[in-house]
Amino acid sequence: MIIVDTALAEREASNTPVRVALVGGGFVARCIALQFLTPLKGMRLVAIANRTVERAEAAYAGAGASNVVHVETPGALDDAVSRGHFAVTADADVVCRAESVDVVIEATGHVEFGTRVCFEAIRNGKHTILMGAEVDASVGPILKTYADSAGVVFSYTDGDEPGVAMNMYRFLDGIGYRPVLMGQLKGFLDRYRNPDTQRELAVRLGQNPAVLACFADGSKLALEAAIMGNATGFVPRVRGMQGYPCEHVDDMLDQFSPEDFADEGYVDYSLGAAPHTGAFVICHNDVPAKRELMAYLKMGNGPLYMFYQPYHLPPWQVADSVARAALFQDATIAPRGGPSCDTVSCAKRDLKAGEVLDGMGGFTCYGLVDRYEVCRLENTLPIAVSLDCRLKRDIAKDRPITYDDVDLPPDRLVDRLRTEQAQRFG
Repeated sequence: MIIVDTALAEREASNTPVRVALVGGGFVARCIALQFLTPLKGMRLVAIANRTVERAEAAYAGAGASNVVHVETPGALDDAVSRGHFAVTADADVVCRAESVDVVIEATGHVEFGTRVCFEAIRNGKHTILMGAEVDASVGPILKTYADSAGVVFSYTDGDEPGVAMNMYRFLDGIGYRPVLMGQLKGFLDRYRNPDTQRELAVRLGQNPAVLACFADGSKLALEAAIMGNATGFVPRVRGMQGYPCEHVDDMLDQFSPEDFADEGYVDYSLGAAPHTGAFVICHNDVPAKRELMAYLKMGNGPLYMFYQPYHLPPWQVADSVARAALFQDATIAPRGGPSCDTVSCAKRDLKAGEVLDGMGGFTCYGLVDRYEVCRLENTLPIAVSLDCRLKRDIAKDRPITYDDVDLPPDRLVDRLRTEQAQRFG
């Protein structure tokens, strides 16, 4: 949306910037702070909330901010913003309730805490942008209904693969081409990676080893596929998706015929394909004159066409999602209604009764995407929701884990919203 820059320039000229608060203090949050403070026209990162407030301070310091003040109430945050200061707080509710915040970015990576942040932000009339896939993939459809009722935008971010793919989907749909498959380029996949296997790399990159493990074991891939599916109605062909090994993403077209997409659209991924990063959408158009023109434009003979973006820059591109929400009431990618997809927790090893699951990128389980109706029928436990669940029985390696197999932690909002989501959408 090229018009975003014009609208932001107008907000900059009128000294009425979009006021943004960030919840989270990890690697991604630090990158977001750097992006907003170096600088962006028409937007201002007014506050950062993190349970360890020193990490919020460090995010601002790393971006070169010096006039940072501690606040404990929404009123104190509003006062700090009015004085031109940046605010840090240990209480996420403060940024969700402050009048001086227009948009909240959720970047915690924790499904329960992130769910509470989103719920509170929406309840207080804030547009909400998610950096982590855990919340959207688990309870995005029901949170979207709350956001609609509150008149605010609930959206996953641009720059991560679901947002990148959805931008292409909307473009292709807008020019009269029918999207039929969307997904991402995956360089490597090993279902049994864990924090120990990724620790050396994590130390070198300054990241959390569990985060890197959830990339490598496919759990993040599953969540992002579910987000794409819930935004479009697309589904995986099989549990976990097919995954198409190929040298270049264009080679995926050799795997399909138009008849493969006669009834449904799909989410999937390429494995090991150049350009090795980014997202893609395959679309269909069988108008003879258009096929001739597409061949002339070196897009292939059709009727299936590959479109891809060979990069994704979530900490940078989130600013575009913020602007689209605040200025145009436009979600980058959001559930279109009830869920089409859900995720499934599977055991990484033989697990024993009494063990507590350690969730995304841990030692106990990995995630796969599947059709929502299959997950409902089998009562499977979503990977993001698995955190801190206690096993009631032994689970063999690679077996799916169900709600019947676990005791849930007490009084989780994410579980209550999952129940409400199932009641509302079936």
